[in-house]
Amino acid sequence: MSAAATISMTRIAPSAQIAIARHGWRAKCLQRLVRMDLPVPPSWAFDSGSVSAIANGHLPDQDMLRTIIAEGDGLVSIRPSALNPEWGGPGTVLNVGINDECHGALSKKLGKDAADALYLGLVQTYAVQVARLDPDMFTQDGPGALDDALRLYRDEMDEPFPQDPARQLAEVMRSMARAWDGPSARLLRQANGAPPVAPLGLVVQKMALALGPGLTGSGTIQFVDPVTGVHRITGRFRGQQHQNTKGAEAETLYLTRDERGPSLEDAAPEVFADLVRFGVAARERLREEMVIEFVLTDGQLAIIDAIRLQRSSRASVQIAVALARDGIIPEDEAVMRVEPRALSELLHYQVDPRAPRDIIGRGINASPGAATGRLVFSAAAAQAQASRGEPCVLVRRETLPEDIRGMHASVAVLTERGGTTSHAAVIARGMGLPCIVGATGISIDGRNRVLRAKGRIFSEGDQITIDGSSGEVLAGAAEMLEPALDDAFNQLLDWADAAQTLSVRANADTAEEAETALRFKAQGIGLCRTEHMFFNEARLPAMREMIFADTAEDRRMALQRLLPMQRDDFVSLFKLMAGRPVTIRLFDPPLHEFLPTDREALRELAFSLDLPLSDVTRRVEAMAEFNPMLGLRGVRLGITMPEIYEMQARAIFEATVIAGSKGDAVVPEIMIPLVSAMREVELVKTQVDSVAASVRNAMGKEFSYRLGVMVETPRAALRAGDIAPHSAFLSFGTNDLTQMTYGLSRDDAGRFMGSYVNQGVYEEDPFHILDQEGVGELLLLGAERARQAHPGITISICGEHGGNPESIDFCHRAGFDYVSCSPFRVPVARLAAAQASIRGRRESQP
Repeated sequence: MSAAATISMTRIAPSAQIAIARHGWRAKCLQRLVRMDLPVPPSWAFDSGSVSAIANGHLPDQDMLRTIIAEGDGLVSIRPSALNPEWGGPGTVLNVGINDECHGALSKKLGKDAADALYLGLVQTYAVQVARLDPDMFTQDGPGALDDALRLYRDEMDEPFPQDPARQLAEVMRSMARAWDGPSARLLRQANGAPPVAPLGLVVQKMALALGPGLTGSGTIQFVDPVTGVHRITGRFRGQQHQNTKGAEAETLYLTRDERGPSLEDAAPEVFADLVRFGVAARERLREEMVIEFVLTDGQLAIIDAIRLQRSSRASVQIAVALARDGIIPEDEAVMRVEPRALSELLHYQVDPRAPRDIIGRGINASPGAATGRLVFSAAAAQAQASRGEPCVLVRRETLPEDIRGMHASVAVLTERGGTTSHAAVIARGMGLPCIVGATGISIDGRNRVLRAKGRIFSEGDQITIDGSSGEVLAGAAEMLEPALDDAFNQLLDWADAAQTLSVRANADTAEEAETALRFKAQGIGLCRTEHMFFNEARLPAMREMIFADTAEDRRMALQRLLPMQRDDFVSLFKLMAGRPVTIRLFDPPLHEFLPTDREALRELAFSLDLPLSDVTRRVEAMAEFNPMLGLRGVRLGITMPEIYEMQARAIFEATVIAGSKGDAVVPEIMIPLVSAMREVELVKTQVDSVAASVRNAMGKEFSYRLGVMVETPRAALRAGDIAPHSAFLSFGTNDLTQMTYGLSRDDAGRFMGSYVNQGVYEEDPFHILDQEGVGELLLLGAERARQAHPGITISICGEHGGNPESIDFCHRAGFDYVSCSPFRVPVARLAAAQASIRGRRESQP
């Protein structure tokens, strides 16, 4: 086969065989514009196979290229046409084909200055992109610039600038084809979601020169605001000066009538009307909001290109819903067009992308949204600031359970340490607080209450902005966009709910979080972490008294004080959820988390307990563990100190009777944490059943409940077949399961995870996106064994992966019943679950 035979060129015409898979999106878009009878200059498409051949040295047939140049009246442009516009490509090259002869003809027609500018532009581009000469040598401008550039090219290349238009075209195409295969270009497009080997087509188009007499120039027009998605015509038109007005500035016109200056709508109302008409037609035929690139030559309009409008998250929702409501796309397609993560940005205030940013540090974007407040370095300072009605940002090396009060009083949180599932990240997401963890470039000195960043010092009371969506820490107050929980947002999620088969619940520990979950239409509570209820100032003394009790009876007495408080918590949750499922996890953390560590707090504790400070200090030290997250916690605590689970079970059942007698029937779901053996489930089940019988007798009411297991240890996943017959449900706690599978601390992983991902050790942070090969295999194995032993068992996940779109897709394919996530991630999960269902239906269709 000859070299020329490997090259395929297709004239872009209505009936031409143009395919996105072979010729790319730009070629197909131009064909659709041609089919709409828009004034598109003659254009030709080279498919990806041809471009690959050109990159390997098989240049197109010279006669083929001369035909293109001739039909293009001597000048053409070359543009990339990748499979996906998001993948980018080499830059467009204009005015290919100009040479000394053409330059002379253009000088007579347009004037020497205009002809010189066209010729100079190609020489400079060709020298840098094709001949690979030093870019600094080809920055000429002004009188004599063309002659200087031609001389430099001749001196560097030992030959004159190519005069054969066909050779110019062939060399430019080869340069663009090779640039696409370069390592930098490959890495850049992979970052935008392209596969390592991605096809590229090329489009050659006759130049529409925006030069000459009359109304002449070039511009772009778009029909919605790219930030808000509101219908509004925007763009620009830059006119070209007349050939006889040498030295005059090119005039820039507004598109629509504007008090600030002349507009295209006033200067050429018929042209403007045509552009609007073309925009409406393009939206309907291309089923998308487009930016149209156009050229006017003496009042004659040419449409050069149309590209998909780049848009913000809120504009993406507005556009998708508007297209569906207008009947241009079906509702399912509108659901598929919005990136689930984009919804996170609509739930909160966001830094206006058009505003300037004074960035002083970056970290892991642990919880989306943005907020401005004054720096505080302790929970007490945050509460004091909030009591004065002044917003504050809590800044800590890392947060501890006792910092929850300070987080509640703050508008945002910043920590120097931590990862996506660290304490600060998980709690902030649940509360809807913007949060950055594992921040780099900053140093927090809590003792002296200063934050150092980029050689600058910020003291307590100074104002900063936390952008939890981007992970950027900003100095001062930034301009904000308000949340966008509008009609379009709700409509999109209603369509999503109609499409999904995987249910979405919320992780909620308080009535406030439950209300947020209901506002976002969660279908229940999938995880209520009861221990967070004990950090309240009114309850902490009783909790500490229980910890210091020496006998089971003393512990029961202390817990008796907590019982009515816990019962009231559950009554509130049950009433709010109005019959929806509520999964309550029994007490999980190690007891030392409820005890102070600094000497002054220990002294106060000793005084409150009426014990010597030495006894208190000794007791606290004795409770220390080498690795408390793998020590006495979860079900191990419930078995060794059964009084704790006994009190909680009683509170749950009494609340069930109270709430059920005044509203919808309540069927609580009690979940045992950190299980690793069947016998643990049997012991707790016996205890809980006994408490249930006692409450039924005491209150004279019947009720039912479901007992299940939180699968957080690899052994529990492997032995799910043994555990399932004793359980109504299994809920995978993927935070701890990932931690134990990897042998990796989720609180400390942020220190090096970025390096690991960058070097390809892990494709993604396994605490952010579920590791489907390792942890995912444990989930699949555990679910399969559980269903074999107990076919009707409910399977779910309740770790932070429950709000991650990729992980939700995995759960849908695995046939799980529901996912549970932080309340503010519920909309994301609803959309991701719907998209997983729609994809599944499409894949199953013949």
